[in-house]
Amino acid sequence: MIVRFFSIVLLLYLIGFIVFSVTLGSSAGGNRTDGIVVITGGSGRIEHGVDMLAKGYAKRMLISGTDPSVTKADLVHRLGGRKRLVGCCVDLGSESVDTRSNAEEAKRWLDKHHYSSFRLVTSDWHMRRARYEFRRVMRDKYRLVPDAVHTEPRFVTLFGEYNKLLLRRIAVVFEL
Repeated sequence: MIVRFFSIVLLLYLIGFIVFSVTLGSSAGGNRTDGIVVITGGSGRIEHGVDMLAKGYAKRMLISGTDPSVTKADLVHRLGGRKRLVGCCVDLGSESVDTRSNAEEAKRWLDKHHYSSFRLVTSDWHMRRARYEFRRVMRDKYRLVPDAVHTEPRFVTLFGEYNKLLLRRIAVVFEL
């Protein structure tokens, strides 16, 4: 009986991992929002957010989780230009250290600017957990448009992210 129970649990875990792996986040396309929130930590995220901002899909952008030593000049150098766009419309947030605190930092930024919608930019493999954390922090106060940056994640990355998502959901259920 115990072996059957654990076999079913293992089977459900594996099916969940497969579904997670083949249904990664995708690009949001041309949906307009008030703001853009980019979570640091993966290649192409900031560049994608800046491209969306330059195309007029939002008024302003927050880069959440920025190292406190990073300046707008550093960002302009990294992007190979776009000084005017970065100077007027990009905010660097350095208060967050993980996905949950990214959501808290973004909520304060959205409140400050009186925005009602935002485009969330992160890697495709990270989007599901990021959306979960942002919705938990923000409830239904803001319209969230997920905009995942396409990557080619390795098995280890997917496996780790799937387990983080499961553990976070379990922690929320048990209020840990």
